[in-house]
Amino acid sequence: MRIVSGHLKGRRIIAPKKLPVRPTTDMAKEGLFNILNNRIHFQDIEVIDLFAGIGSISFEFASRGTQRITAIDKNYDCIKFLSKTADELEVALDVIKSDVFDYLQKTPLKADLIFADPPYDLSLENFEAIETAVRERKLLNEDGILIIEHSKHSKLDHIKSFQQQRRYGNSVFSFFEMEK
Repeated sequence: MRIVSGHLKGRRIIAPKKLPVRPTTDMAKEGLFNILNNRIHFQDIEVIDLFAGIGSISFEFASRGTQRITAIDKNYDCIKFLSKTADELEVALDVIKSDVFDYLQKTPLKADLIFADPPYDLSLENFEAIETAVRERKLLNEDGILIIEHSKHSKLDHIKSFQQQRRYGNSVFSFFEMEK
């Protein structure tokens, strides 16, 4: 896995094989960030990365100048890897070990962008629960975006705040924007 742009462009993130992760592919990540380049100023936003895994998305934001990034994962080895890699890359990353669903119910943080990359076999009800928690708890700042990565076999376009989706191979990014 490599960082595709920014001051860390080309740096590789090599995770131990024992970690239970499915990192976003470079092709999908590049497509996602091409979309975001036209919508946001990376230096001005706060990001929450849910199901952060090895931090591929978090480090991509950091490489592009985002200063306030919170990465959430419940796996201890992922958290350890995230912290170690952030230190090696000299990136400020707030790493939190927590179940994402518990975190969404308790966090006082708000963000401009929340990215969720749950396991592709997550139940439809749990995909919906992510959007519901973000919307009902008002975890996004004004004009904020929730992006959920999922497989092409999961359909999320029926969810209340759904706006659009983009597909890259087997990966789909669904974009949600909360009502003002």
